[in-house]
Amino acid sequence: MSHVAEIPSTPTEAPDRPGFDRLWHPRPVICAVCTARTRGFGWFDPHRPRPTRTRRWFCSMGCQSAFTTKAKRGLSMVDFTEEETQALPAVMRALAPEMERIGWDRPLCQLTQNDMHRLIVITIEAFRIELAEIASQSEIPF
Repeated sequence: MSHVAEIPSTPTEAPDRPGFDRLWHPRPVICAVCTARTRGFGWFDPHRPRPTRTRRWFCSMGCQSAFTTKAKRGLSMVDFTEEETQALPAVMRALAPEMERIGWDRPLCQLTQNDMHRLIVITIEAFRIELAEIASQSEIPF
């Protein structure tokens, strides 16, 4: 007796997750606050009509809460916050050894895929670590 995998009969089932899938949630999106992978937390501007609503996605309730608090005050998440500005020197310190290895005078278009990947990972990880450190000393969790 052979087993044949069932193909979902409706478009509301995702192949990687059994059961009902909320099609309104975009999967490959990063958190609007900390750039981590989103995990189902969202926000939209209820004062705009449905087709033109601004939507944001988050990795956690903490990031969703931080964004909502800033949105209520009219603050933009596009500009660097005070915490993000404080985290930038730590990112530069983390990138310096890698840039020394690559060579400061080498144009970005000449970097290998592996070099670019390392630069991106180092940048994001250093930024996250520094934001977590700053957040542990403040009231808004990241």
